[in-house]
Amino acid sequence: MGAGANNHEESSPLIPAAVAAPADEKPPQAPAPEAANYYADGVPVVMGEPVSAHAFGGVPRESWNSGILSCLGRNDEFCSSDVEVCLLGTVAPCVLYGSNVERLAAGQGTFANSCLPYTGLYLLGNSLFGWNCLAPWFSHPTRTAIRQRYNLEGSFEAFTRQCGCCGDLVEDEERREHLEAACDLATHYLCHPCALCQEGRELRRRVPHPGFNNGHSVFVMMPPMEQTMGRGM
Repeated sequence: MGAGANNHEESSPLIPAAVAAPADEKPPQAPAPEAANYYADGVPVVMGEPVSAHAFGGVPRESWNSGILSCLGRNDEFCSSDVEVCLLGTVAPCVLYGSNVERLAAGQGTFANSCLPYTGLYLLGNSLFGWNCLAPWFSHPTRTAIRQRYNLEGSFEAFTRQCGCCGDLVEDEERREHLEAACDLATHYLCHPCALCQEGRELRRRVPHPGFNNGHSVFVMMPPMEQTMGRGM
């Protein structure tokens, strides 16, 4: 009975017969899931490490929101703030630098820690050498931090893209970053007020000031007043 039932079950037309795969043919494998692309501050990250744009199939870097000589801004809602940035960079570069660092750090209290050392180097350079030649050595890492955080195109990469030379240096991420840092220093040293203004415009378009409330309303919960029973009713 049991053997006949098993034979009937094996010969049942409702059960498809198993097709034996050839010995030299491997069973199909499920396609591997695509690796998710994660981003940290706009820079692609793989296994916890930022990678270059060429490693991700040529993801282009972003351009700066404004040119280094666009000190008077453009005809949009940022025009008034661009004029303010230009005035600060010309009259009080220490205030503009402190504001840029405060926006970049997204925290209160960093203004004094960056503005006071800049002011000391500014006064020392003008008193000893007659011009602001010491403060750029202190302020140029801010430009590098802005460029790396928002994946912006550096001066060296922009130069190689226009002239079409030194392509092997751009492909090497480590050497390219060293050259970009040197270009950041040269930009601050040769065009210091314009570099501060460009960084200020970039940060104002991307990051709200940490001291502002970002336009959100604040709701205050008031405790209910003490109620008493009266006989007037």
